Amino acid sequence: MTHDVLVLGAGHNGLVAAVFLARAGLRVIVLEEKPTVGGACKTERPFARAPDLKASTGAYLLGLMPPELIAKLGIDVPVVRRDPHYFLPTMPGAGGKYLLFGSDRDAMKRGFARFFSDRDWRANEALQAELAAIRADVAATWLAEPLSIEETAERHVRAELRSAFVDLCRKPIADYLARFDFESDLLRAMYAVTDGFSGSTGTWNTPGTGMNFLIHNMCRLPGSDGTWALVRGGMGTVTARLADAARAAGATIETGARVERILVERNGSSAAGGAVRGVVLDDGCEVRASTVVCNADPFRMRELVGRTLLPGAYNARLDGYARDGTTMKVNLALAGLPKFWCLAADGNYEAAYGPTIHLLPDERDVLASLERSFTDVKAGRLPEFPTIEWYIHTTLDPTMKDEQGHHNSALFVQWVPYALGEGKHWETEEASYVKHLLSICDRFAPGTSELVVDAMALTPPKIEQHFGITRGHIHHVDNQFGFADRLPYATPIAGLYSCSAGTHPAGSVIGCAGHNAAMRVLADRGSAGRSVGRPAGLPPPSGPRG
Repeated sequence: MTHDVLVLGAGHNGLVAAVFLARAGLRVIVLEEKPTVGGACKTERPFARAPDLKASTGAYLLGLMPPELIAKLGIDVPVVRRDPHYFLPTMPGAGGKYLLFGSDRDAMKRGFARFFSDRDWRANEALQAELAAIRADVAATWLAEPLSIEETAERHVRAELRSAFVDLCRKPIADYLARFDFESDLLRAMYAVTDGFSGSTGTWNTPGTGMNFLIHNMCRLPGSDGTWALVRGGMGTVTARLADAARAAGATIETGARVERILVERNGSSAAGGAVRGVVLDDGCEVRASTVVCNADPFRMRELVGRTLLPGAYNARLDGYARDGTTMKVNLALAGLPKFWCLAADGNYEAAYGPTIHLLPDERDVLASLERSFTDVKAGRLPEFPTIEWYIHTTLDPTMKDEQGHHNSALFVQWVPYALGEGKHWETEEASYVKHLLSICDRFAPGTSELVVDAMALTPPKIEQHFGITRGHIHHVDNQFGFADRLPYATPIAGLYSCSAGTHPAGSVIGCAGHNAAMRVLADRGSAGRSVGRPAGLPPPSGPRG
């Protein structure tokens, strides 16, 4: 059977694209190589010693999917708000200081006054107010083809914030946070790590880490107050409901269908270019279509096409994006809940279990430690104290528990090397490094290691293997590249489009790339009678080099 559109990959962006293309009356088939839909946005049962315990093994929070897109899709996403949403503990020797960030502003202010300073409180309030204004100004740009950063500022950002917006997008996170005069290095580091470094190859003074920070602060979920939320049943709930919507619109989804090659009909004797004609599966079968929308990362898409069929400028652009993944995720099954040193005096342990728990070095050394860790990773060494975000989601979503009452938990670690140096290999170092990471947890919450029933560690190579993402880069392309500096939806191959996280607006569970690519397909088919997909000239991206 000939289809109008083939969507390659049933990750969330591919499924969003399938929904809108099928609703437009096109014959759509989604081809997914894994046995289930979801890509890196799925709920799994990964623990041999707790086989019924569920976990969001890849993506674990929903924050950046715009409410306008959720409404347009017509899906119900059962979010669970985290309030408080951040917990910043300290180790013994810091006087029992900690902070809980949530909707109770008076309680937050008292916490700042008790453990930090009025100056830090004022800085935090000013930071959040400015981010809220920028978020409101640029929100509409996420559901449209991107302009340059400078054009976005001129057309969408209020005049008094245009310069700050451009600097935020182009410069290091250190420069942006310096605007707010925090007294505490620990607070500066917390914001930089969570939003500036997450899933990116860059550190305190790396240009473009501000762009990553902006992206991670674009949360506009209803009632979220700019914070991220859990999804009841895990992140697989999101992609399961998107798949249901795609099928309801008439799309077909085939799992276990691995694509070996994208078929391209060349333009005469020209070495590059041509028009897409379908795909070849790993069993040799051909599936024909005049439009292919690729949800795989841009580097995998190039492999499927063949580098020689793409123009030099397009290959140079892709090469400019190339980075190794530097994120490690350790999914954990816990027999019980940890107890933090810093909460012993107050006894308020329960409030610490729902938020993101930020594990950072001692304040006197925290910024220098960040630099040492990044230096180690660039040299192929495992850092002594990487930054860790810790989650225990079953405390807010008990539907994920098993009958034994185990808790799912996870350590989200920045940074680690994709490949180890000094003759070492992940195969032999992984177990001891997981043990080391848990020993860091023990410094904040003694006895945590003893609570671990099982672990599923995802090093960058394992992220590549498990989720099929080139070099284990969780965002496909560094979020240091923003707006028009990301990959265009249309490729130089007529009828071939990308809806991956490498396109605007960014990597994360957003869905806008799937929507925007689908809108580009429909516009091209309507204007040209078929999918043409030819972008204008493609200079290398002007974003930071990291």
